[in-house]
Amino acid sequence: MLRLSWNTFTDRWPLFLGAILTVCLGVALVQSSLLILVSAATAGGEVVEAVTLLGLTLGISVFLAVFIVSSTFAFTVAQRRRDLALLRLVGGGRGQVRRLLLSEALLLGVLGTAFGVPLGLLVMRVQTWLLRELGFVPSAFTPRWQDWILSVSAGIGLGVAIAGVLAASRRAAKVRPLEALRETGAAARVMTGVRWFFGVLFLAGAVAMAIVSAFAPPEGAIALSINTALAAAVALTALSPLVVPAAGRLAGLVLRGPLGRLAEANLRDGVRRSASTAAPLIVLVALLVAQAGTLATIGKGAEIEQRADIRGDLVVTTTGPSDLDVPGVAAVSPQTRVPVSVVTYSDDDTDTEQGYAAAIDPAAYAATHVRVPEQGSLADLTGPAIAVADGFQPLGSTVTARIGDSELDLRVVAVLPATLGGGADFLLPREIVPAPVLAATPTESIVRLAPGADPSTLAGRGEVTTVDDWIAATSAKRQDTSTGIMTVIMGLSGLYALIAVVNAVVIAAADRRREFAVARVTGLTRAQVVRSAVLESGAVTGIGLVLGGLAATTTLIGISAAAGRIAGQHVLVVPWALIAIVVLGAFAVVGATSAWTALSATRPSPVSLTGAAE
Repeated sequence: MLRLSWNTFTDRWPLFLGAILTVCLGVALVQSSLLILVSAATAGGEVVEAVTLLGLTLGISVFLAVFIVSSTFAFTVAQRRRDLALLRLVGGGRGQVRRLLLSEALLLGVLGTAFGVPLGLLVMRVQTWLLRELGFVPSAFTPRWQDWILSVSAGIGLGVAIAGVLAASRRAAKVRPLEALRETGAAARVMTGVRWFFGVLFLAGAVAMAIVSAFAPPEGAIALSINTALAAAVALTALSPLVVPAAGRLAGLVLRGPLGRLAEANLRDGVRRSASTAAPLIVLVALLVAQAGTLATIGKGAEIEQRADIRGDLVVTTTGPSDLDVPGVAAVSPQTRVPVSVVTYSDDDTDTEQGYAAAIDPAAYAATHVRVPEQGSLADLTGPAIAVADGFQPLGSTVTARIGDSELDLRVVAVLPATLGGGADFLLPREIVPAPVLAATPTESIVRLAPGADPSTLAGRGEVTTVDDWIAATSAKRQDTSTGIMTVIMGLSGLYALIAVVNAVVIAAADRRREFAVARVTGLTRAQVVRSAVLESGAVTGIGLVLGGLAATTTLIGISAAAGRIAGQHVLVVPWALIAIVVLGAFAVVGATSAWTALSATRPSPVSLTGAAE
């Protein structure tokens, strides 16, 4: 079977090249993300904050590798149904067909892994450079090579290749050979029982997660948005063959003339081809729009929340001791953001949370902030005490905090309400923070002026800005961080999905040479055939964009509800600029690829192709 698989590969290499490419890129992306994640997780220090991002990146990379490789292999098998039917007619059994396809998958997995491992080293350099440029890791951070990654890469490459062809090989072996040759019966049925099952299952999961996200705490918003978008993308990909015929009829209303009618007929006839081409586009749009919309909505909600919370006129930033007690100042609330490591204890384990605490004066803080703790009181935040975020530790429990060189046992005296602001994780009384830490760390003091007071009395006592400008600058900084998160999580993964879109178009066109030749001998010119193929690809692109947008919408609804619940008013930010770029880019890339592949497929004489086919 391996020899027959090799002969098939050498004879039909253009069809298999796309499958090898998807395996290669999947192995490279997963290998790179895993190596960087392991290096960051074991390095400690400044790179600890990057571990969560890298974990999300790795999860998306694995999903894309499995999803794209599986859909590509399934489409490749579907494109060869006539060849497999002929094999069955000359005596090949169902088991032999399955072994042939699994042997081909093994061969393609080996080739994809062999190219993917060295490519992964290049991808790792690009990812590391990206993390450094965006400030998620220090400039000295360098991921280390691990010998065991070869086994993992081989497992990923071979595993996704074989898993990707299992279901397709089973279905191909069950189809009767005459039905496959005539493209009737089971061979023509695209919406199988498996598609219905997984489509409905993942659609229900996406709706459920969107509902849950409306009541989830903000720290789980990004993870939930990704999971909701992924589930919705899988569901709509599985159910996309239901949309293609309807889209074909809609295209018939828009596209006029012979070329439009031909594109409509091809779209409605090639349901499997159209669905397979739209699949990676659905995932690409769903992930990009959902992730960008989630981060932007949370950022806007945080700004609204911050403006509603703070009662002050100016913010004075100083380092070291400062005296802001001057005439005209009604209240001053100094806040110093200090790094802290908090250890919590359970019955059988201890956990360490690294983050930032705001060292405050409780009375002054209460005078300049509206929000109050959900449990406990900031009035008790004196001595060895701490206020924690909701869900971290119960009121009255004890934690151990390391602040600078000091290690203290602190009692939880207040539980803070859920917030979108991304501010300090904990509140500490300033009196327990070591003086050297306070002296070396910038302090932002919120100042409330007395009626009629002159702000110029604070001139020369630090960097003075208005509260509105300070909140706007904080929001802009938060947006820059969100953009960095978006770039890290979806940068190379989005590129992989885009390449998969191009790959699907190329595979689809590789088997249409005779179809194009028949169209030409019936009277169409080469240019007309190419234009018809581009029109068809444009309709498929539209299907992918719409379904991807629907998948992203399920995420944005849940995140908007969660952000509105916490911020106190409706919050939804739609990334229209990104959507415009994605839409224009998708039509441009798919259209150019479709034109190029159609030109290549129509280069030979149509008579030679139709004659050879006969």
